[in-house]
Amino acid sequence: MKRVLGIEGGATHTTVLLAGMDGEVLREFSIGPANVLLLTDAELRSLFREVKAGLGESTPDAMCVGLAGVRGEKEVARVRSALEPLWPDIPCRVTDDLETALAAGTRREGMEAQVLVLSGTGSCCFGRTEDGRTAKVGGRGHVLGDRGSSCDIGLQGLRAAVAYFDHSGVWPRLGESILARLQINDLESLIPWSVEAGKYEIAHLAIPVFESAKLGCPVAVSIVDKAVESLVSDAIACAGKLTKKGGVQFILSGGTLRKQPEFSNRVAAGIEMARPGAMVEQLDRPGTWGAVVLAREQLGASASVSEGGSVRPAAVEMKSLLESPTEQRNPRSMNLDAMPIPEAVSLMIEEDRLLPEALLAERDKIASLVSTVADTFEKGGRLFYVGAGTSGRLGVLDASECPPTFRSPAEQVQGIIAGGYRALWSPVEGAEDDPSAGATAIQFRGITEQDTVLGIAASGRTPFVHGALAEARVRGASTALLCFNPAVQISEEARPDLVISPNVGPEILTGSTRLKAGTATKMVLNIVTTLAMVQSGKVISNLMVDVNASNEKLRDRAVRITAALTGAGESDAAEALSHCGWLIRDACERIEGN
Repeated sequence: MKRVLGIEGGATHTTVLLAGMDGEVLREFSIGPANVLLLTDAELRSLFREVKAGLGESTPDAMCVGLAGVRGEKEVARVRSALEPLWPDIPCRVTDDLETALAAGTRREGMEAQVLVLSGTGSCCFGRTEDGRTAKVGGRGHVLGDRGSSCDIGLQGLRAAVAYFDHSGVWPRLGESILARLQINDLESLIPWSVEAGKYEIAHLAIPVFESAKLGCPVAVSIVDKAVESLVSDAIACAGKLTKKGGVQFILSGGTLRKQPEFSNRVAAGIEMARPGAMVEQLDRPGTWGAVVLAREQLGASASVSEGGSVRPAAVEMKSLLESPTEQRNPRSMNLDAMPIPEAVSLMIEEDRLLPEALLAERDKIASLVSTVADTFEKGGRLFYVGAGTSGRLGVLDASECPPTFRSPAEQVQGIIAGGYRALWSPVEGAEDDPSAGATAIQFRGITEQDTVLGIAASGRTPFVHGALAEARVRGASTALLCFNPAVQISEEARPDLVISPNVGPEILTGSTRLKAGTATKMVLNIVTTLAMVQSGKVISNLMVDVNASNEKLRDRAVRITAALTGAGESDAAEALSHCGWLIRDACERIEGN
């Protein structure tokens, strides 16, 4: 008899279900929480070892793992690496707990789409059409969203009780219930608790909110009313992303909706009123059954632990990386570890002398990029640098230097680094390997056909960068790639408009592209923004006439520039600049008009 394993992990617990193909329950148990974003790799491995131990001698023929926090290929890869040592060569789907919960519902005939309306500790609406299109609303954590969740309700309860007291001097019934549940004696003692309380502690305060609402407390009634409105609004918005007029089956799920039937009924009634013809029902079995359903589908899939969702083909194959000069050993530094320091210093300087010649070989391509960026600025468009690690940091650095140097708007040149702001000072594991994250970054920066996107990848392969470039191309933006691998082979569908690939040779420290490749990157970025700004009229002669004189050093420079351009004395230049708000062009016009 074939057996399938479903694992669903959320904020409070993980449920495990081993079942036969006919639905017979063979083993079922629960263990601790499993939000991927809150677990280390070691904790993930420990979680799955606990699952395996709970199964005893039973080995599944297929499995599905749906965990909270699985948002993209990076999280899928983390889960897969933790699973593979325990269940090698077993077909498996890795996804999030929303998809497993949705799969647990029975699809009704005639419905164009299904929408899961989840309200537990957090909240989210997730929908899918018959042809596989998906939509999501909410589910972004208790700071940004989780509207209508127990955490949201508990937090609103805390704030409303305190606000009511501040305005009226009367501590409301809801406040009494909250203090009783927390075993706190007064409002002042509630303050230090609120500073330290976590999401789940706040979520438990939804219980006194619901209880107080049933007793007629107007503060609590208002909070519950708003939670109903929020869930209905999110559910309708999610359905609208999938179909405007087609039939929609709404499935209510999550602890808050399950444990508060009156609340659930109000949400259902609100959805039916807002979306005539909709079918609304409560999920009548655990979401783990959805994982079992998806596990059954894996029996016809590849016999290996597979990635959930669609898999973007690699833009550049690994062999291109192996052929890259950046990965080769430098014959001049084979004895670097034993080399006298003065000799090693000389060697590194001599290697950097090779950079100008290598860049000159790509002069025409660099010039083409400068022209493209200048045209972009003239049209009111923006330049985006995209990179990971050193490449990303250099892009952010060059972008940050444009406003003070050229008084350009902060948004005109922007840097995008894999892993976000934390990656500026600390490595973010796996960030560069996620092409979907690169594409998402492009989407959320609102790139259009007016913009230019320059990907920076020393090896030419970085998936995050190619994901961003592919999305930029779809949006009609001009695209270019700066790399230091002349051997790079990019698939036709992923190839940017321009590829600049100087051969700077192998690094002194094998593979350390923060060295020559990093220096060459800084040189190219300096060329691109400086000359594009020159073409945009930001420079007269070789003077920065739009410098932002924001400190004493730059004000002194502004004085000297103004004096050089007008022939005025420095005292007259300083007076004109002071009168004109330290704008060099205006100061020059004032002097020349006198």
